[in-house]
Amino acid sequence: MFMISEPTERDVVHFISAQCDLPFTYSEIGATNATPPASYNVDHNRIQLGDGEATYKRAVEALKKWLHFDLGWVTIVPRGVVVEVGATVAVKARAFGTWSLNASRVVYVVDESRRFGFAYGTLPDHVERGEERFLIEWLPDNTVWYDILAFSRPHHPLVKLSSPLARRLQRRFARDSLSRMVAVLHG
Repeated sequence: MFMISEPTERDVVHFISAQCDLPFTYSEIGATNATPPASYNVDHNRIQLGDGEATYKRAVEALKKWLHFDLGWVTIVPRGVVVEVGATVAVKARAFGTWSLNASRVVYVVDESRRFGFAYGTLPDHVERGEERFLIEWLPDNTVWYDILAFSRPHHPLVKLSSPLARRLQRRFARDSLSRMVAVLHG
């Protein structure tokens, strides 16, 4: 959904309620937990956040609060959605003078002793189709990493026509999200 002005809270509630029971727009559900399909654009970005258990716990809490989306030009709405399978959210973004809402639903959650993360998949009112996983890992060498793995392809006709711009925004999101997580932990 594209808009000229910023979506209101009421717009968001209406948008989410219209999407929450709709099917995913792709068939490879859960593929970010294995091997992403080669027929999509695949992006994998990763950054070391620090070392040790305290860093890991802070990073997990940041991910649970969706802080990796607090980028100024992108955020998750509504605020406070619990990261659990089936949770529906919208990515609210401002780019090229317009606002957009893009519907996604949490596909799976990884909750292990040294790995926490989740993936969401696109719903009909999303400009792309595909899945994105966000993961915090505390490795045996004591390092803590934030990892983003996504596969996507254009869904909305305008995005299909402007694919290079959409890819640029995807790369910007990944770069900004990695930086945001570093800032949350060290800022």
